[in-house]
Amino acid sequence: MSVKILPFTIEDYDAVLELWNSVEQSKRALNSVDDSREGIARYLKRNPDTCFKAAGENGELAGVILSGHDGRRGLVHHLCVNPSFQRGGIATKLVKTAEEALKKEGIQKIFILVFENNEKGNAFWEKQGYSLRTNLNYRNKSLNSLIPAGE
Repeated sequence: MSVKILPFTIEDYDAVLELWNSVEQSKRALNSVDDSREGIARYLKRNPDTCFKAAGENGELAGVILSGHDGRRGLVHHLCVNPSFQRGGIATKLVKTAEEALKKEGIQKIFILVFENNEKGNAFWEKQGYSLRTNLNYRNKSLNSLIPAGE
């Protein structure tokens, strides 16, 4: 299966949102503010060289990775592959491309948050060399009443 890895731009937003909403584990990670067109445009403006899409031979969206950094640590926010393109190495290509882009920007360490019960996702990230940290507690606080605090 041949795909091209290209920059993810705001023009891709509608297709990306449709993809995210079509995959249950991606859909449950979304919120209506940060993942709105305006939220993603803001993210892409801040991280224009670290977000990518995979386009199939006919230009269809095969996958997407939203990654960025704060100048110190990298973070993968969303990785999603269209179910009809899964098991073709697309996720690995997207991850490697994002890792190289982050490395070019001076980032030495990347983290990702994966739902504990996402067995497929956790197995994938383990295979990519991302170790499980068991000595940390993840905490968050919503500054916007439209964004749930989480479980």
